[in-house]
Amino acid sequence: MARTEEGRVLFVRHALPGERIVARVTEGEETSRFLRADAVTVLEASKDRVEAPCPFAGPGKCGGCDWQHAKPGAQRRLKGEVIAEQLQRLAGLTPEEAGWDGTVMPAEGDKLPAGEVPQWRTRVQYAVDTEGHAGLRRHRSHEVEVIDRCMIAAEGVSELGIEKRNWEGMASIEAIAASGSGDRQVILTPRPGARLPLVELDRPVSVMRVDEKDGGVHRVHGRAFVRERADDRTHRVGSGGFWQVHPKAADTLMKAVMQGLLPRKGDTALDLYCGVGLFAGALADRVGDQGAVLGIESGKRAVEDARHNLADFPRVRIEQGKVESVLPRTGITDVDLIVLDPPRAGAGKQTVKHLAGLGARRIAYVACDPAALARDLAYFKEGGYRVRTLRAFDLFPMTHHVECVAILEPLKKDA
Repeated sequence: MARTEEGRVLFVRHALPGERIVARVTEGEETSRFLRADAVTVLEASKDRVEAPCPFAGPGKCGGCDWQHAKPGAQRRLKGEVIAEQLQRLAGLTPEEAGWDGTVMPAEGDKLPAGEVPQWRTRVQYAVDTEGHAGLRRHRSHEVEVIDRCMIAAEGVSELGIEKRNWEGMASIEAIAASGSGDRQVILTPRPGARLPLVELDRPVSVMRVDEKDGGVHRVHGRAFVRERADDRTHRVGSGGFWQVHPKAADTLMKAVMQGLLPRKGDTALDLYCGVGLFAGALADRVGDQGAVLGIESGKRAVEDARHNLADFPRVRIEQGKVESVLPRTGITDVDLIVLDPPRAGAGKQTVKHLAGLGARRIAYVACDPAALARDLAYFKEGGYRVRTLRAFDLFPMTHHVECVAILEPLKKDA
């Protein structure tokens, strides 16, 4: 971020703190509160700068990676600075007050030398241009950057060979390579009126299509789901269902949540925004037959998958609907443990107020957006909870995204 001579904020991609650069404004007018720009020439480079390994990264090119030009350690340090800034600005918390040592941990196997890129993205959404060439969207644009390889794509995605064939008539292709199984799937979105092509890829794959009328995902051939592994359990994830993109993310986050909550036999627990049941299953396994777990999820297909995945836990119940609507209707007035993994916007003031009133011994908050996390932590503080520990994980290398797990506990009341 920089400022113009007039004092307006300028968000600059492809630059690093402390650098002198020549920037080209890409978005904004004279009356805009802020502008966006690309660093087109580096006059004085940061010691953290490297040559971008990917030929499709850079000004005006693919919008998928933000920091191919930064050393991996510098990327994690910058993410840590963002987390610290949001905690201070929105929650009034220093890292020490949040029980955080200030580090962003790389996933297992991702600590690579500068110039090397981890192949971590197990789900890639390819865009298709009007001539049928597959690529990725340019930054904040509908234009397609045609590529011959995505360097951060997992091996299971790259080996399908999506980029090598023509996809005339298609608008997009999502390629999925499950971690922990050999399942591969592509989800095709045709352009209006286009016929579905005969899909012949370099590896066996199931095929789904998005219906242009209702937006639903329908099976063409093969399984309508992929099998993912985490916490020594297999999870069915249907088309369009959410699963962490990094192959190590599900286990990394599950362990951080369980280590923070320390479930006991007989505990009652909530898993909110539960997806296909990753945390609900981990909780159910640990609270035992005398405990109980309620999961709430808005997605119909995800709920079907969660109920399938957790069928061997009779004390688990999964309800469909929005958390803010379903939770008050359950009649639950107290609970031992809570896990919430809300969407990027966060849980919000009303939901946090409700949760703070349930008297949970500990709450685990999984967040993909530091600003939303900080806002909700401030609401929890108003509700009588403090942050016991916070951990941050670099589960989206080469991008600005970061995942956090905050463990909360009730504030100690004065005697």
